[in-house]
Amino acid sequence: MTQAKRTFAQKLSGFFANNAVPIIFIVISALAIPISGFSATYLIQELLIRIGRNSFLILSLLIPIMAGMGLNFGMVLGAMAGQIGLIFVCDWSIVGIPGIVLAMIIGTPIAVLLGLLCGVVLNRAKGQEMVTSYILGFFINGLYQLVVLYFMGWFIPITDTSLVLSRGYGIRNAISLMNIRTILDRLLPLRVGPFDIGSFHLGYIDIPVATYLVIAAFCLFVVWFRKTKLGQDMRAIGQDRAVSDSAGIPVDRTRVIAIVISTVLACFGQIIYLQNMGTLNTYNSHDQAGMFSIAALLIGGASVTRAGIGNVFLGVILFHLMFIVAPMAGKNLMGQAQIGEFFRVFVSYGIIAVALVLHAWKRHNAIMNARRSLRGAPDKKEAAL
Repeated sequence: MTQAKRTFAQKLSGFFANNAVPIIFIVISALAIPISGFSATYLIQELLIRIGRNSFLILSLLIPIMAGMGLNFGMVLGAMAGQIGLIFVCDWSIVGIPGIVLAMIIGTPIAVLLGLLCGVVLNRAKGQEMVTSYILGFFINGLYQLVVLYFMGWFIPITDTSLVLSRGYGIRNAISLMNIRTILDRLLPLRVGPFDIGSFHLGYIDIPVATYLVIAAFCLFVVWFRKTKLGQDMRAIGQDRAVSDSAGIPVDRTRVIAIVISTVLACFGQIIYLQNMGTLNTYNSHDQAGMFSIAALLIGGASVTRAGIGNVFLGVILFHLMFIVAPMAGKNLMGQAQIGEFFRVFVSYGIIAVALVLHAWKRHNAIMNARRSLRGAPDKKEAAL
């Protein structure tokens, strides 16, 4: 009985250790929701919108993690490619679903080229992929700013003068996406409710069915991709690069493919995100795409080396639930909504820092354990000492 209790206690402690971050966020959300004063209808509606808006971007992070490349901070390269596609769609006044599709078509070759560049660079920095992709994002951001601020309207023709700065070249800071705003969300509208369960009342809720179908198709693609030869190769590389290389798997080539796929998917995800927002901040929209997506994934219980579809949806629910309730909870509790804003920004960056520290600690322990195993068991004299 004592052994059974110990085993149960070990399993329970292991569960809390592996899922500490989601549990903490569940507790924080449970405390903040009643303080915020928001109704259940409002919270559910906001969560449904944000899940549809952000899930595709977060799902694009799964494939590099599968290939052992960690958290792809370079996904912002794909976000920039998607924004360039949207700028051209706005210039050509393409409306509706054709506009979204054309933006994806324009952004795809740009995302492929940027993904190839990122993959080649990361192959030169094995073991330091995350920090390298983060810095590479800053470098490509400089090129992106150069293109949209100087080349567009001068070297690259832009016919719509409302998009161009008054000096005659360069794109304005904010671009309206009214021609494609929420077009995917409104493609297959579904309204449910109201519901009355005892004293609990839930009003009308609008569900963006088409957006969720796209996300579901992406999830099926990820499940299918893991079973393919390429997906199996990526999983093998993620477990051990040296063994995979000895087995004849082209490690460098497979890693580049993983980054290219992630970058293209991030391009599509940014377009889906911005069509929901309805406004493109030319120079800022992509800045936090990678940071917030990675934070949401980690909050869902993922790690640098392990992530699944369930982590994506749990993370986006907990992360954005905090985004919704934190400002109002801060206002009602402290008298200032800015307190909630500071808290959620602190958590966004803090959770990434904690994940990276834990990854470095576990990696160090693994190396030390491997060294001990190579030394072999100590002889009797060493054991006596």
